Amino acid sequence: MTSKFSVNGVLVVNKPAGISSNKCLQIAKRLLNADKAGHTGSLDPLACGVLPLCFGEATKVAQYLLDSDKTYRTVVQLGVKTVSGDRDGAVVATKEVPEFSPEQILAVLEEFKGTITQQPSIYSALKQNGVPLYKLARAGKEIIPKFRDIQIHALELLRWERPELELRVRCSKGSYIRTLAEDIGEKLGTGAHLSFLQREEAGPFSLENSLTLEELESAVIAGEGLPPNVLLPIDLPLQHLPALQLNQVETRRLQQGQLVLLAAPVEDGIKRVYFDSAFIGVGEVKSGNELSAKRLLSYSTTF
Repeated sequence: MTSKFSVNGVLVVNKPAGISSNKCLQIAKRLLNADKAGHTGSLDPLACGVLPLCFGEATKVAQYLLDSDKTYRTVVQLGVKTVSGDRDGAVVATKEVPEFSPEQILAVLEEFKGTITQQPSIYSALKQNGVPLYKLARAGKEIIPKFRDIQIHALELLRWERPELELRVRCSKGSYIRTLAEDIGEKLGTGAHLSFLQREEAGPFSLENSLTLEELESAVIAGEGLPPNVLLPIDLPLQHLPALQLNQVETRRLQQGQLVLLAAPVEDGIKRVYFDSAFIGVGEVKSGNELSAKRLLSYSTTF
């Protein structure tokens, strides 16, 4: 058996429909012969598109990518409600779909922009007492999903051909597109379910800088060892966080687990931390000048 080696960085996979995010992760992990990996927010088996995978030291910053906005392209089929809110679920109700005008559709979509309240599907990956809701639902257990506020930054009508709406949605973390589809169907009075879902963007990553599993496999086979330009820098998912440059003394103190008193005050909050242009991890500033470590890379600069 080939021994695993240390792989550090972010790989953006264009996940195919029909497999779970974890299955996609395991395939990529095997292809790269990596010893440590994790994904940054699952996509349903139905969904395809951008799935950032973190390898090695990049797993330490994965949680910060979970907070990023996402963009989806989706097809909503009106007139058919399913138990799961997507095409894989059993049909529970059908209704004739009127020939809505584009203006009528746009007026309804306008109501879902901005801050809205969602009740996530019982078939989501959210957990209740540590168990994913979809597992409880399939087992016939009682589920009480909590309402949550989310942000729909943009909701664009790409196509309306009865009974299908094709939409592009840019939204905050915690948004459920299948729930959005069902709610739009309710507002139109027809019911609806999700028939297609593709994630086009997740934070700074897009389909343009993603690889299919087939492309990744071909690159591995063609190269000798790890293909160049496959793994992206660990700090790339963190570009939404302010950067903070430290000197040698401050870096040493931070890596020793000590509180660093900054010479000049900065705004409180989570920061990307660097020494001499090298990313060393994530820290938090409090009281304007008190920096403490949150997650530091184990192979970063030491003294």
